[in-house]
Amino acid sequence: MTGRIFLKLIAGVFCLLLLALVTVDYFATNVAKDNYIQNLTGQLADKGRMLALSLGAEETPDAQQVRRMAQAAGGRITVIHADGKVLVDSEADAAGMENHRTRPELVQAFRGGMGSDVRQSATIGVSFLYVAVPVAGGQSAIRIAFPLAEINRQVSRIRGKILVSTALAFLPAILIAAMLARFISRRFATIMAHAGELARGNFRARLAETDSSEFGQLAQTLNETAENLQQTVAQLQHEHAELEKLERIRKDFVINVSHELRTPLASIQGYTETLIDGALADPAYNMRFLGIIRHNAERLARLTEDLLTLSRVEQKRQKFEFETHLANALIHDAFEMMRPIAEKNRLELIEERAPEDTVVCCDSEAVSQILSNLMENAIKYTPAGGRISVGALAQGAMVEFFVRDTGIGIPEEDLPRLFERFYRVDKARSRELGGTGLGLSIVKHLVAAHQGVMRVESRVPGGSTFAFTLPVNHATLGQGTLNPEFTAS
Repeated sequence: MTGRIFLKLIAGVFCLLLLALVTVDYFATNVAKDNYIQNLTGQLADKGRMLALSLGAEETPDAQQVRRMAQAAGGRITVIHADGKVLVDSEADAAGMENHRTRPELVQAFRGGMGSDVRQSATIGVSFLYVAVPVAGGQSAIRIAFPLAEINRQVSRIRGKILVSTALAFLPAILIAAMLARFISRRFATIMAHAGELARGNFRARLAETDSSEFGQLAQTLNETAENLQQTVAQLQHEHAELEKLERIRKDFVINVSHELRTPLASIQGYTETLIDGALADPAYNMRFLGIIRHNAERLARLTEDLLTLSRVEQKRQKFEFETHLANALIHDAFEMMRPIAEKNRLELIEERAPEDTVVCCDSEAVSQILSNLMENAIKYTPAGGRISVGALAQGAMVEFFVRDTGIGIPEEDLPRLFERFYRVDKARSRELGGTGLGLSIVKHLVAAHQGVMRVESRVPGGSTFAFTLPVNHATLGQGTLNPEFTAS
């Protein structure tokens, strides 16, 4: 590739130099010829004046004398009378020559000046430079003719010297052009190779030479283009992965919702058909079957409500009223709401109050739902005789709320997936206890709406601690994201 580019550049430079040489030859030849003819015209005019003095005022000059004068002058000499009659010619018979009165050079000479003209001789058919001057007395003129063939030979010698000099002067230019073409071809080849890498999808390729020249600027532009393409491709790959992930989540969600709905609906349908078939009149079964139907209907209601809540929060359609609340008041409300359930399950519920002046900026209903969901989970998975603590700790611009239990704990491999929809560590036990599998997912999104962070600590056995943070004022309050960070240990 480099060789082809080099040859093309050298060929282009050679063509330009050749064109320049032809142009120099054309103009230099014309200038040299014009200058030579001009100088020769002056010399011939001087010789003519000298010859005119030597001829004097003779009426008809001696032919032998004129021939000697022509040999001495190096040209053809003709003496013409004022009426145009040729008196004598050094190379032809004057008697047989036509009248010369209308010759341009003679017209000017008979007016008293020097005349010149370039044309072909009508007598011998050869091109001459004619120069005429008047003879003393003005009754005749002497004309000297110099053959153009000799002028052309002189001009050709001058032209040859000019061409050789110009060609020699072009040699350094050719060498410099070759070096420049070599440099440019290498840079072009490097840039073309880099462009080929980009065309093949290798957007990590970079050009090393990024100086301040045009090639360097082009290399820098290509590097920036490659960087942008790499970022775009990475973003597209990331978005593709996210779309695949969302598609998997959607499919899992549809499957999970279908499964969660199918179980209570099948139970309701089965027991309803049993009652219709005759069990309604049997006091030993009717109340128990109705209780089961009611239990499954409540389960469907909870599932529907959780799905609606999760949908509103995920799509940011949930309206929050952020106000300043005492942290202890929020803890106490949740404590009182869950205390009857804890006592029913023979669990000790402990309230660990924060400093009395600890406040948070939050939606009280959302925080109540977060705490109640976490405490409800703790009650479900803590055996009778266990202990559950709910409290808060001030941490600068944030306040951390926690729910700690002495339950069965969560295996380490399950911690990263706790907040996925419908994910259960113990699926059979969760359904037996009436869970929908959406509680922690709702908690995650509600905490995110408060710009909070979730934290989970657990060990098997030994219990679990679920903690989340809330801002103390509007200055640190954000809108949150649908995927809040959380740590698990």
